[in-house]
Amino acid sequence: MADGIAVDPRDDGAEQESLADEHRLIAHTRRRLVLWSGVSTLVVLLVLGGALYAVVANTLYNASVTKLDSVVNPVVASLTGQPSPDGSAGTDAPDSQFGLQTGRGSVWLYAFDASGNQVQLNRQPAPALAGMPVDGSLAAASAAADGRDIREVNITVGTSVFPARLMTQRFVYRVDGQTYFLQALQDRSVEVETLQSLVTVLLVGGGLVVVVSVLFGYVYARRALVPIRQSFEAQRGALRRQREFAADASHELRTPLTVIRSSLEHLARHPDAAVGQQREALDDIDAEVAHLTALVDDLLLLARSDSGAVALDRMPLDLGDIAFEAAGALGRMAADRGVHVEVDPEPTMLDGDPGRLRQLVTILVDNAIRHSPRNGQVSVIVRSGNGVASVEVDDQGPGLREQDMPHVFDRFWRAPGAPSGGTGLGLAIAKWIVDRHGGRIGVANRPGGGAAFRVELPVPAPEPPSPPDRGRAGGEAPPASSALLG
Repeated sequence: MADGIAVDPRDDGAEQESLADEHRLIAHTRRRLVLWSGVSTLVVLLVLGGALYAVVANTLYNASVTKLDSVVNPVVASLTGQPSPDGSAGTDAPDSQFGLQTGRGSVWLYAFDASGNQVQLNRQPAPALAGMPVDGSLAAASAAADGRDIREVNITVGTSVFPARLMTQRFVYRVDGQTYFLQALQDRSVEVETLQSLVTVLLVGGGLVVVVSVLFGYVYARRALVPIRQSFEAQRGALRRQREFAADASHELRTPLTVIRSSLEHLARHPDAAVGQQREALDDIDAEVAHLTALVDDLLLLARSDSGAVALDRMPLDLGDIAFEAAGALGRMAADRGVHVEVDPEPTMLDGDPGRLRQLVTILVDNAIRHSPRNGQVSVIVRSGNGVASVEVDDQGPGLREQDMPHVFDRFWRAPGAPSGGTGLGLAIAKWIVDRHGGRIGVANRPGGGAAFRVELPVPAPEPPSPPDRGRAGGEAPPASSALLG
């Protein structure tokens, strides 16, 4: 029964291709976000892990060198007769200072001459282990710079190979004045195991962190792309509505244009006929021109409303006056159709656009008159309470089918069997007016038959009482009892 014509969404090839492009773009963006999350986390972990490894390795190295110094320096001091770095005078080195220093990180201490031959100084015992480095080249290398050389080597003892740190120190023996070399070999097995364990922890822990980061990145990317996906959907819906709007508008415009063309062709075929004989064709042209004018006006209003170019001219007004005037303007139309229009307004003050609210009531009453049977009645009731102003327009027409109610306010939707003559946009414009005023509009079937449209608009907070003789906006107040039009 309502104005408008519903259009089911039409998915053409272009829309399907656009939808596929959007999915590809979103998927590509999501992959890039996930990749960025994983790569950035990996880079941070590599930097932190490398720094941690360097700090630990340097700490272990310094500890190892400190231990080697603690073994080598006292012996060199005793053999040279010079004070050791700690300030004590050198003495004969006890036997325990040569050979194997027991414990994890064990140290082996040996003396060599310039040719690389192992020598005994201060009752140095024979080597406790075979295969120890007796390397003149190492001793010669240590003669450079400050006479000290530290390097990492692999030592084979029997069938075992273990990592070691070798310190070679040049010194002049106080007894014969000859140059000798003291070599300290420290087991690095604990140091290497510690660093390997650290690398394992960094690799496993870092891998888990990267995996978790990728998962969180995936979840975050999905959530972050929701607004973009919604924007695409809104844009796609807007484009679809524009296509549907253009197609339906073309359909609505075609009918009156066809009638006008047919009438003009009729006039062209009878150029000599009197005006009175052409009255029917002229009346058809006049009616269709009026229909086209109304349709174009409605199309322009909706197009401007979609672009936000229509502004409301708000001012204090009495909705009862607005409804009374709008219904009164349709009195002749109601009389021609044999329909009685009853207006029951109450003083209802609110802030709104009087022109748009008058257009709202006109659309609802016009719609009710068109769908009312002859001798039927249309009721317009204006009330105020609970912070809202309401306008209810009831008719005695056939009412609405349940499946049609969701489409009543759609553009160009028409119920089956709807009377001709409307633009198909009236109720869509009515809903736009209500929405712009911050209200709501709905429709329901009346128990006794017919449809009831109800509009609720917010009203401002109550003001202090005004003088009792306050005039009503818009002219004379209607009678307190119901007013009958038509």
